[in-house]
Amino acid sequence: MPVIPAKAGTPDLPGWRCTAHIQLTPPPPDWRDTLARRLGQRPRRLGPWAELALHGARQCLDAAGEDTLPADAILRVASWRGADSATAAALDQCRTGQPMPFTFLQSQPSQMLAALSQYLQWQGDARFLIANDPQHLLDLARHDTGPAGLLIGWVEEGAVEGTTARSEWWRLIPS
Repeated sequence: MPVIPAKAGTPDLPGWRCTAHIQLTPPPPDWRDTLARRLGQRPRRLGPWAELALHGARQCLDAAGEDTLPADAILRVASWRGADSATAAALDQCRTGQPMPFTFLQSQPSQMLAALSQYLQWQGDARFLIANDPQHLLDLARHDTGPAGLLIGWVEEGAVEGTTARSEWWRLIPS
């Protein structure tokens, strides 16, 4: 794991202030209902991985006391594997010749970024990375960001045997 504050307000990143840190590993059993209540509706046509990213990002911004990200903040999301269950379902549907428009879209990380943009009411610099080194991701993101800071998350669906669902997010602002 990256060298990131374990709790909001405990800086160990010189020049940065952590205004919120949430860790849902695993997320609570009712996380989807909590997300729907917070958004005022259930997200439509999103797979579990994108919903988990949205839930974590929303929880982090709420903890930071922000309704949305400032326009010049950046958003980074990373994962070791991405949307596993949607990718597996799309491959199965492809093998059997079934139509797969929603399943295929749910397997695409860009759909997760679009959902974050829509439900956080934000437009800006957003990127997804498949990565195995969280510290490297953080280092890259910190070099890209300006005074409005960064919302950074790590999301795992937990669909692969031996893995746990996870949505961990940090809101970081240069100090």
